[in-house]
Amino acid sequence: MVAVTSRRTLAGQLLVLQLAIIVVVLVAVAAVSLAQSAATFNRVEGRRVAALGEQLAGSPLLRERLNQPAPAELVAPLVQNALTQSGVTSVTVADARGRVVSSTDPTLVGSPLVLGDPGVGRGRSWSGELAVGDSRELVAQVPVLGDRKDDLGRQLGVVMIGEASPTWAQRLVGASSYLFTYLGIASLLGVVGSWLLARRIKRQTLGLEPREIAGLAEHREALLHGIAEGVIALDPQQRITLVNAVGRRLLDLPEHCLGRTLAELGISGRLRDVLAGADHDPQARDEVVLRAGRVLVMNRMTVSKDGHRLGSVTTLRDRTELARLEQEIGSFRSTTELLRAQTHEFANQLHTISGLIQIGEHDEVVRYVEALSRHRASLDLTVSSRIHDTAVAALLMAKSALAAERRVELRISERTGLDRLTPAVAADVATVLGNLVDNAVEAVAGSRESCTTSPPDHPDGAASDGVAPDGGELPGGPAWVEVELRQDAASVEIVVRDSGPGVAPQLAQEVFAHGFTTKAARGGERGIGLALTRLVCHRRGGEVAATNTEEGAMFTARMSVTPVPEGSR
Repeated sequence: MVAVTSRRTLAGQLLVLQLAIIVVVLVAVAAVSLAQSAATFNRVEGRRVAALGEQLAGSPLLRERLNQPAPAELVAPLVQNALTQSGVTSVTVADARGRVVSSTDPTLVGSPLVLGDPGVGRGRSWSGELAVGDSRELVAQVPVLGDRKDDLGRQLGVVMIGEASPTWAQRLVGASSYLFTYLGIASLLGVVGSWLLARRIKRQTLGLEPREIAGLAEHREALLHGIAEGVIALDPQQRITLVNAVGRRLLDLPEHCLGRTLAELGISGRLRDVLAGADHDPQARDEVVLRAGRVLVMNRMTVSKDGHRLGSVTTLRDRTELARLEQEIGSFRSTTELLRAQTHEFANQLHTISGLIQIGEHDEVVRYVEALSRHRASLDLTVSSRIHDTAVAALLMAKSALAAERRVELRISERTGLDRLTPAVAADVATVLGNLVDNAVEAVAGSRESCTTSPPDHPDGAASDGVAPDGGELPGGPAWVEVELRQDAASVEIVVRDSGPGVAPQLAQEVFAHGFTTKAARGGERGIGLALTRLVCHRRGGEVAATNTEEGAMFTARMSVTPVPEGSR
């Protein structure tokens, strides 16, 4: 049979604890009371027996009878009379030799009187506790001095008055009445106070017992540290109340960050806005933020109870590796789009050639084919003569075909010059260049389409409403995107210009810090292109910036071709 041990409730534990405290206090009070009672007895009774001793020692009758040859029978009536009148425990009289001549204790008669102080034999008085017979008494010993001319000042004997001291048990019995009263009152107050305190604590703890609260805390710790996502909780004052190890690592927070505000931890900008819920869109579930070289996807929820806002809980996911995978998939998608664009272009060219043949313009067919060949050879020669890295050159050829399909001309600047790069550097350069070209083509094509259709959402903060940032009309010339690549011994610089409407000045830095486009903010499909561009540049020890020119927008990216130490990113 399994024995089930019952655990006391919170109210029971508080009651037992308070009763134990009350008992300890009462025992201490009783001990102090008994000590005070003993001190009071010694003080009061000591004065009384001393006064009685002096009164008896100063009696002329006692002096006269102590001078008689047989004083025992003469002094006995005086001793009995003093005992009766004073109500003390014992009265003893000794002669000048120190032998007891009369006492209320007959066993002491004839024996030497025990002196509490040797000075008593020399005419000094003394009072204190002394063993008299089988018990201890509070006694006063007073010398009897002669007052006649023949014995003036001579010690005739000693008078001893004694009062038995009560035992500790007797004193405790005497004080038991009020001690038990105090114990009863304190117990009643303890029970009522414990019940009221337990009710208040149970309301504050939602009716949970301490063991249940401890179990919830342990379960919460196990849950928080067992999930792969980061979790961070803030109170209404933006103080961190909870964060797990993953969240602390993703946000690059110190180990002791609980109780500190976001401002104290140096968290600002886009990350602070998302954590604090500034300009939070209730329809948006995921927010993309750059932090410590990572692309983070954050989901924030406000916590409320009974209409009171308690704070917020934000979950974090590291999307850096996913972003890189998206770029790799994007390269395959670009190849597919390139093949589709080339197929479409070749189909149009074949239709043109077929039409010319059908109408008998054979010479025009020859000139048309030669023009196409010269244009293709010119583009290949321009790219291959200025860009010697095959991966970057192939990327530009693919982007040229895609831009042409959207009626945008992709130009290669005459100042372009790029040597062969290592595979790792070439991959990063291709990533940055591809993102900037895609962004520029989207901006230019979108601004053209807005002239005849409703304005689409522009990418990465670029204007797409058919007007420039200064309020003027868009230029009516051809749509173009120009790429310039420059290289020196230590770095590569990528400049992408376009004929689009430019970038709104207030968004020149936000397009990189936010890590999402206007389209991505609403649909969640895209939006980490420029964020990843900045991340790659930072990893390479460089930077990317957006400015406006007279013709449109210009994005400039710089990155080192040598490895950058981890701590300097």
